Amino acid sequence: MNTYGRIFRVGIFGESHGPCAGVVIDGVIPGIEINRSVFEEDLKRRRPGISGTTSRAEQDIPEIVSGVCNGVATGAPVTVLFRNTDMRPEDYEKFKEVPRPGHSDFAASVKYNHYNDMRGSGPFSGRLTVGLVAAGAIAKKMIGGISINAYVKELGGLRDESEWPSAIEKARREGDSLGAIVECRCSGVKPGLGEPFFDSVESCISHIVFSIPGVRGIEFGDGFSASAMRGSEHNDPFCGSDGKTSKNGSGGINGGISNGNEILFRVAFKPASSISKMQRTYDFVREEMTALGISGRHDTCFALRAPVIVESVAAIALADLMLVAE
Repeated sequence: MNTYGRIFRVGIFGESHGPCAGVVIDGVIPGIEINRSVFEEDLKRRRPGISGTTSRAEQDIPEIVSGVCNGVATGAPVTVLFRNTDMRPEDYEKFKEVPRPGHSDFAASVKYNHYNDMRGSGPFSGRLTVGLVAAGAIAKKMIGGISINAYVKELGGLRDESEWPSAIEKARREGDSLGAIVECRCSGVKPGLGEPFFDSVESCISHIVFSIPGVRGIEFGDGFSASAMRGSEHNDPFCGSDGKTSKNGSGGINGGISNGNEILFRVAFKPASSISKMQRTYDFVREEMTALGISGRHDTCFALRAPVIVESVAAIALADLMLVAE
């Protein structure tokens, strides 16, 4: 349920306002250097701090509790633990009666017979992506010369980055939130990765990308725009014996297999569901409509912290595909 991968297997655990969050990573190549510094840069990129992000301040200090001896991977599963220290579980009590629109509150209560952890969305929270970033940091060390770079391409429907600060501030003042599109480029991927049909490169990347809370869509290369193109516009003519093409409408993948060009995909993130702006929704105890404004510490645009998470899951998917191909 909470595990991804065939050989490089990643399992996340924990809750947003529980004692900890973390990850167990199996399939790590023995001898790879693993210490706190391996995770430091990516964890820093995931933390809030810039305008538009939550004021919750977790230290995110990685505790390596298994699979590493004398600073190197032993071949046993690597477990990395992150203690939660900045919790406010009392902020979430009322949502048992009035589930938050856009959240897992109602669906999870039905699935788990009301035993689900409501505090900060429990195991459904973006807090658990700290484990994905930790696993991604190890995966990046395993994929050799592949370079992965993700960045916010569009925010709140705006492509001009100079307009983002004012849009974020306006949404914050109004108690609302914004979505965004994150673009990811994976360069240096050799041709031949992918196991069609069901473990194609697109399938494997899409599977783990949708594990990131708040993802609403993914497209590769020309993506949805391809539906309005002609074949002569979308096709990628070859321009060299190494398989390089003059354009990259396919996003570096043909027939579910990497073709040696840059793997390019974009991820659509929804606006954060937790907003202080009043909403009309249903009170399941009183059985009547009510007004709900969500207090607490929330991102105006959580996608600002998402690029490193997208990079991490792409690295995990590629690491697993590379091990399967060996």
